[in-house]
Amino acid sequence: MRRISLPLWMVSVLLYIFLYAPIVVVIVYSFNASRYGGPWRGFTTEWYPSLVDNADKLAAAKNTFILAFVSTGIATLLGTMLGFGLSRYRFPGKKVFSFLMYIPVVIPDIVMAVAMLMFYALVREQLGLFSLGMTTMVLSHVTFQIPFVAIVVRSRLVGMDPAIEEAAHDLGASSWQTFWHVTFPMIVPAVVAGGMLAFTLSLDDFVVSFFTTGPGSTTLPILIYSSVKRGITPDINALSTLIVLVSILGTVAVMLLQRPRRTSGESS
Repeated sequence: MRRISLPLWMVSVLLYIFLYAPIVVVIVYSFNASRYGGPWRGFTTEWYPSLVDNADKLAAAKNTFILAFVSTGIATLLGTMLGFGLSRYRFPGKKVFSFLMYIPVVIPDIVMAVAMLMFYALVREQLGLFSLGMTTMVLSHVTFQIPFVAIVVRSRLVGMDPAIEEAAHDLGASSWQTFWHVTFPMIVPAVVAGGMLAFTLSLDDFVVSFFTTGPGSTTLPILIYSSVKRGITPDINALSTLIVLVSILGTVAVMLLQRPRRTSGESS
């Protein structure tokens, strides 16, 4: 029997179709004129302006961006400190801390969500703190965002030549001056890239948010999930399309910031 072999490019095309066809369907049907979804009834853009007139969707969007911006700011600061500490300092248990940094990245979201929910329940029972709401959601998002920022920043620091920092010390600069005037400007793209990645993860998160949310803190992914249970309508497709668009823009920004910059010698 003759072996049937597909060209590599054809396999790649089929793979990308399998991955992105569902997203394309959502985007296309966000322009469906049928109010209740289902068969295609014609092209319209009315579902996008209608999102602005829906108070629940506006409140969910507000909560989503507040959660994403606040948690990203905290996670970017702490993640940068963690990445810098693990790459530039030696201390007992460094390998253990490096290993622990990857655990929130590799464990399933449902495990992280249940663990956070049980932790908040225990703290609330013992200390009367952490009623479920925006505060618990921010803390939960920061928990899974920090490792992503730290990994990006640490990878940038590992690729830097330590001789540059040593030269600054030899010229009399303190550790803080060396970091602020030498190290930090060189890792800014990594810090921004890590922050953008953390922002995108927070924006898209459903599982952790669903388990740690409270009254008045519904986010867009939670709202979409609740609405889908009653049927998929074009306005939900439109809302999903906007979230996809923001996620794509964030991903592109991370990729651009992670690209190595050409020096003047290389460009000439």
